[in-house]
Amino acid sequence: MDMNEIISRAKAYIAAEKDENFRKEVEELIEAPDKNAAELEDRFYRNLEFGTGGLRGVIGGGTNRMNTYVINNATQGLANYIKKALPEKAAAGKLSAVIAYDSRRYSDLFAEATALIFAANGFKTYLFTGLRPTPELSFAIRTLGCDTGVVVTASHNPPQYNGYKAYWGDGAQVIEPHDVGIINEVNSVSEVKTINKDEAIKEGKLILIDKEIDEKYWAMVKEQLFRPELIKEKAKEVKIVYTPLHGTGAMHVEKVLSDLGLKVITVPEQREPDGTFHTVEKPNPEEAPALKMAVELAKKEKADVVMATDPDADRFGSAVPGKDGDYVLISGNQMGVLLTDYILLSRKELGKMPAGPAMIRSIVTSPMVDNIAKDYGVMLSECLTGFKWIANDMASFEKSGKNNYVFGFEESYGYNVETAVRDKDGVSASAMCAEMTLYWRSKGKSLLERLEELYMKYGYFKDLSISKNFPGSAGIDKMKGIMASLREKGLKTLGGKTVLKIRDVQESVTYDPAAPDKKTAISLPKSNVLQFFLEGGTVVSARPSGTEPKIKFYINSKVAISKTLDEAKKEADILCDAINKEINSILEA
Repeated sequence: MDMNEIISRAKAYIAAEKDENFRKEVEELIEAPDKNAAELEDRFYRNLEFGTGGLRGVIGGGTNRMNTYVINNATQGLANYIKKALPEKAAAGKLSAVIAYDSRRYSDLFAEATALIFAANGFKTYLFTGLRPTPELSFAIRTLGCDTGVVVTASHNPPQYNGYKAYWGDGAQVIEPHDVGIINEVNSVSEVKTINKDEAIKEGKLILIDKEIDEKYWAMVKEQLFRPELIKEKAKEVKIVYTPLHGTGAMHVEKVLSDLGLKVITVPEQREPDGTFHTVEKPNPEEAPALKMAVELAKKEKADVVMATDPDADRFGSAVPGKDGDYVLISGNQMGVLLTDYILLSRKELGKMPAGPAMIRSIVTSPMVDNIAKDYGVMLSECLTGFKWIANDMASFEKSGKNNYVFGFEESYGYNVETAVRDKDGVSASAMCAEMTLYWRSKGKSLLERLEELYMKYGYFKDLSISKNFPGSAGIDKMKGIMASLREKGLKTLGGKTVLKIRDVQESVTYDPAAPDKKTAISLPKSNVLQFFLEGGTVVSARPSGTEPKIKFYINSKVAISKTLDEAKKEADILCDAINKEINSILEA
């Protein structure tokens, strides 16, 4: 896109943007277009599009930024699409929507603007009076029987980001063909309808909600637990340090865990909502620096477990004391393995295993759980990355009637233990983790000791992810080139291990790289993902991010334990290091 077209797009944006701050940013940039060419190109070379998490981008002026113009157009496009998708309800004036938001900058303003646009388009619109977690938004859609919902959040991204997750009437994030259909409607919006807030409330078009949904949500989370009597009996034996990382989680996690009788010590510096997330570089419980203050407090309090939720409380992270007394962070895959093990053994012990039990994991999540599921006679379903695909499989189970959902998770710290929410839920994960900690404590074991038992039974699995950013339009071309090169050349070895099978999700095939002409079709939806299955059980996956300008490589290594766990860990380290070097050379080429 040449600079004349960029300037033209910038001027059109200035004319349409109603927020003075965002408008002024762009006006200042085009006063010196040569000096600001790169910045202008990055802000206007494209429109933000729905990816794996809806809209997400840096806050600021421009079509490739998060601002009122982008929010307004997205909402009007979404409203237009729903009216076309549900014409009978639209004609009867029975469409409805619910809106939630987190602690990020502009979240409250973006949420209110979204709600008023829905209200002006004839939707009965519900808006939470304050910050609420993403899983509660999904729960509210299903509880209120709404046709759609939106939560304004950028999840665990750095503070300069915000986002917009769009949900369908089943409480799950939109997937194809709805996502593509919505974008088409957004791109063709010519007029954005809105209404005054006071007028909308007076006319019953906007309804403010809070405790009537909160109380039902809390009750639902507690209903998922298996051993409430154990918690009552042993609650005083466990001390929990928790951090909401300046987000929405404190209200719910503190309430649920304290109702169960558990002692929760919240990191005071990180308890209050704050869109600058001033105590952390990134409010991401996947990363050790985000849990630093919680771990320090846990050491002081001699806590049994550290818990963390990200700003919209859909992700859940944890750490526990190791043998040397220092705290060990539990990875997303490890927590998923522990919860799978606990949920399945509890259902079996208590006679609560349903007919045709099934669980779901994403294709880049550790295959270790496959073996656990098999031992319990539980069907394991693989899906694309993003919890909307787990929700899609969940809905498929219900439609077919052949399987009953028992658990779903993905390696990026997302877990779901219930069907009342169709997204990952850090609140219910925290409650289940607390109960699981008490259960193994009653058996004289820590979570790490139980994890080691599972490794001894199923083999040692080590997981590693590698990411490299490719910003701007040139970065997108670079990422496309890397994926095209991998497809064209294939990989016959990685880390000294033979590649036995390649799964190309974009092309919907699997094949042996030694015989690339013999391909087998797969049924997964198309996605730009390549997976390499190595001898011994290790899987390496390559996937461009759906929400950020980066390529991710996931290494799920497996080492059989022939002697000791320590020896297996050393072997896994060597294998991961070798694969890591080869991948970095690919990214840097």
